[in-house]
Amino acid sequence: MLGSIALSSAAIFVAELGDKSQLMAMTFATRYRWWQVLLGITVATTLVHAISVALGFGLGELMPTEWIALVAGVAFLFFAAWTLRGDRLTEEEKQRAHRGFTSAVMVVTLAFFLAELGDKTMLATVTLATHHDWLGTWIGSTVGMVLADALAIGVGLLLGRHLPEKAVRYGATALFVLFGGWLIIDSALALLA
Repeated sequence: MLGSIALSSAAIFVAELGDKSQLMAMTFATRYRWWQVLLGITVATTLVHAISVALGFGLGELMPTEWIALVAGVAFLFFAAWTLRGDRLTEEEKQRAHRGFTSAVMVVTLAFFLAELGDKTMLATVTLATHHDWLGTWIGSTVGMVLADALAIGVGLLLGRHLPEKAVRYGATALFVLFGGWLIIDSALALLA
């Protein structure tokens, strides 16, 4: 099992470098607290990689990843519109935001869950699970992904301190449109093939 953990961690860490999820992590780190982003990523990654491991054990025919990617692309366009509109908080909402973290964690979890379904790291985890211990693959792939995205959160924190809020909002909107469009086109081409 330790070999599966090590192999999966390393493989998924490398696969995640430069991936859209890292860009999302950087973007979210400019809007939310770093630990909220990391918690949301961890929850989403744990769930997606559990699905990946299950798929690797023979359930691949039951889940059409192209349709899931298409829905994720549309959701990203929704996130883009939401980000561009901007959020205006009342004083009461600002006080609640400092006390609680549920909405930020839920937004990050949902965005990452949708982004990772059908993504290369999910497919890599499916492939690893067909040849290695399922528990080790699940733990290792989750750890590798969280570590890669934690690195991106650190970069996002540094950028967020030096960029104006408007630039961050427009940049995040552009990234969501880019990822959403890419997911829609990629899944549509796969469905038409």
